[in-house]
Amino acid sequence: MKKITKEVYLNWYEEMLFWRKFEDKLAAVYIQQKVRGFLHLYNGQEAVLAGSLHAMELGKDRMITAYRNHVQPIGMGEDPKKVMAELFGKVTGTSKGMGGSMHIFSKEHRFYGGHGIVGGQIPLGAGLAFADKYFGRDAVTLCYMGDGAVRQGSLHEAFNLAMLWQLPVVFICENNGYAMGTSVARTAHTTDIWKLGLGYEMPCGPVDGMNPVAVAEEVNKAIERARSGGGPTFLEAKTYRYRGHSMSDAQHYRTKDEVEEYKKIDPISQVKQVILDKKYASEEDLKEIDARVKERVKECEKFAEESPFPPVEQLYDVVYEQEDYPFLKHKL
Repeated sequence: MKKITKEVYLNWYEEMLFWRKFEDKLAAVYIQQKVRGFLHLYNGQEAVLAGSLHAMELGKDRMITAYRNHVQPIGMGEDPKKVMAELFGKVTGTSKGMGGSMHIFSKEHRFYGGHGIVGGQIPLGAGLAFADKYFGRDAVTLCYMGDGAVRQGSLHEAFNLAMLWQLPVVFICENNGYAMGTSVARTAHTTDIWKLGLGYEMPCGPVDGMNPVAVAEEVNKAIERARSGGGPTFLEAKTYRYRGHSMSDAQHYRTKDEVEEYKKIDPISQVKQVILDKKYASEEDLKEIDARVKERVKECEKFAEESPFPPVEQLYDVVYEQEDYPFLKHKL
């Protein structure tokens, strides 16, 4: 695995903080109705993405996830201005404003969504890995899902084929404790989600999803296994979300004390403490990073605000490849 150096820690701090503040801004503009529909925020789960990215080979490996998907494409290399513009429904967005919050997509940076159907991305992740194996490409797909999605039958079908065909895919369940408002303990006899891999003899196990180092180490092992022809892995990243399932979630199913307890192990705070303890940077240095992050978020908001909405004609342009499509009855 690539070494976890001073530079890695400083990059983790800046990027994780940027993801957090980027989404905090989304929450603010959502209340102003500048972002519409559903909005599922990633606050608290940043270590899973940071650790995974450290283990991946960007430019080669792929990523696919569910609808809590705003910061992943940024981590993969997509311009955050375009991501925010997509959420604003603007034509400069990653999908020209047509995908919105739950369907961020960046083929250029090998990020394949962003899926609104619970568990819908799981067989697609296996499919991406199948294509890479079929064409002999030396790539691995990381496929993420929430704890609620593991109750979908499609997961078992995908696991079965992934093992049967030894696909280069790493399945990662981001277990934040609640499927919308339903705790893991209420959905199955066992709360150890990683054990679902045992039925397929798939390498599997738990990982501390609040610690990017722990995530990087386990994801690296899984990626190396997949890249060397050893087939898939299933990891359960035990994490926590500090905000509701979506912006409309009143969060009656958990207490404020519970949330505060988990904030004591906030992944950003953990990384910051290591930086200070190892004297990788001073408090003043970190304040400079904080200011830089704040400015980056402002630039994203300005870009999204000033970008135009897509023209009505685009409704047809992005659906039909064939210009004289015979079943198109109405022309604008």
